[in-house]
Amino acid sequence: MKHTYRRLSIAYRRFQISSSPQLNLVWGFFLYSLVGWLLLSLPIFHKTDISVLDNLFTATSAVSTTGLVTAGMSEYNLAGQIIVAGLIQLGGIGYMTLTTYFLLFTTRRMTSWHQKIIGAEFTMPSSIKIGDFIKSAIVFTLIMETLGSICFYIAFIQSGMAGGQAVWYSIFHSISAFCTAGFGLFGDSFESYQDDVFMNTIIAVLAIAGSLGFIVITDVWYRLTGRSKRISFTTKIVVYGFALLLSLGTLLIYLTEPLIQETNSPVMTSFFQSMTAMTTVGFNTIPTASLTLPMLLFVTFLMYIGASPSGTAGGMKITTLTAILAIIKSRLTGNKKITFFKRRIPFERLYVATSTFILYTSLIFLFTFLLSFSEEASFDRLLFEVASALGTVGLSAGLTSELSTIGKLLFVLIMFIGRVGVLTFGFALLERKTDGLEEVYSEGDIAV
Repeated sequence: MKHTYRRLSIAYRRFQISSSPQLNLVWGFFLYSLVGWLLLSLPIFHKTDISVLDNLFTATSAVSTTGLVTAGMSEYNLAGQIIVAGLIQLGGIGYMTLTTYFLLFTTRRMTSWHQKIIGAEFTMPSSIKIGDFIKSAIVFTLIMETLGSICFYIAFIQSGMAGGQAVWYSIFHSISAFCTAGFGLFGDSFESYQDDVFMNTIIAVLAIAGSLGFIVITDVWYRLTGRSKRISFTTKIVVYGFALLLSLGTLLIYLTEPLIQETNSPVMTSFFQSMTAMTTVGFNTIPTASLTLPMLLFVTFLMYIGASPSGTAGGMKITTLTAILAIIKSRLTGNKKITFFKRRIPFERLYVATSTFILYTSLIFLFTFLLSFSEEASFDRLLFEVASALGTVGLSAGLTSELSTIGKLLFVLIMFIGRVGVLTFGFALLERKTDGLEEVYSEGDIAV
């Protein structure tokens, strides 16, 4: 038995080294989901009977930090909820982040294999070193989740929750909020805390901190410690873009959504709905299914964009939107150079942005189209739910709980693709070996 395990271990290691970084990422997150599924399928972790498919749905949703569920957290016992929290944590910080951190902590060096996978998982500007990025990601995560747990505990105690229950609820929701997972232990998310300023603030701070990304945190740390004299171009785009979209979202929801005006704190509630969509944290303080059609579509747009690359949030990313807008601007003005904020964007980044935009939009259309065959729901609900799943948001217009078997399987695939990234999944799917020789093609013009 020991000899067989050793042979399998060696064979798997060879497979990892011989595979592309993208395929390693897909395989790694698949293993996380598989192990989580097998664990959650054990009856000892259930309070009630939960189907095998629902356990798969929960495990994939946790690893992808989405938060959509077909079986509520109340159906799992404490041990089952701990497993879900662990899967959220692993999914939130990334496939190789924790392993690489331990390597740096113990040997102070990482292999080129680790560097390639980290580089494929997290898009980083050249000004940031991978080692510093990993260290800042782990340390910042621990600090924020610890502080979040303490603040949550105070808030839950103030609301009248028992001390023992408050401890676990605080830890679970702190992990879920920072990893922008959207998993909650309440049946109505945080609707019962709609007017609680302290609770709303805790969630917003954790979600924004996680969604802005570890690039921003590392960049700010460089600036504070004097290792850099200026903030990077990426950080400026992320911060300015996030602030602008969040402000516009809050204002538009406040002015146009009738449901908001019926609440006691319309400004705070508007901010929370805009924040939860952009950071893809997935918590809500008003029933999402009750939003009017214009707001449902606008929230879909915010989920579609998402927040920052190399963070815990999903979505297409603000930087991708910025690159697309820069391309459009240059075409309309006749400028051959693609610029933004008076800085020229490298063509390599533009290729990635346009590919991401096309693939991401195509996947939303494709899965909405496929689900229209298996589910009896209106187009706006289908579109909203698909955008939420691919963007790993977790907001639901009520469709997820009504999904058919085929619908659940499609959503498992959507959430998985959303976590590994559309380009990463595409690279892994279409990977092929080459002999190092580049094929020569004749030029062919195309009218556009």
